[in-house]
Amino acid sequence: MRTVMKRLLIGLLVVGWMACKGPKEAPVKPQPHGDAARGRQLIEQFTCTACHIIPGVEGPRGMIGPSLENIGSRAHIGGKLENTPETMAKWIQNPQAFDPGNTMPPLGINDADARDITEFLFTLK
Repeated sequence: MRTVMKRLLIGLLVVGWMACKGPKEAPVKPQPHGDAARGRQLIEQFTCTACHIIPGVEGPRGMIGPSLENIGSRAHIGGKLENTPETMAKWIQNPQAFDPGNTMPPLGINDADARDITEFLFTLK
């Protein structure tokens, strides 16, 4: 009887401990805070299509950089960085800071423009 009680008590303690931890929820990715329509216009203005294929954006069909099709649902930027709006905006502003020597040049994009471009790119799922 004692062994049964011990096992029951241990089982209840484990269940109680697990209940206190709560269910594991998937982390919520923060969303960009910009204007997607303006971001699309900025992509045309900065001629990003000279190097990238970008669905929904008119211009040359560049092949120097990767296609940005589905960039909003990719796990990584440049194969190295977690694809979050914050990281993408910083990458757009200064890709050399993250990956020195890569072919994407700094284009003088300010914070507001980077947020708008990021907002548009995250629509490409």
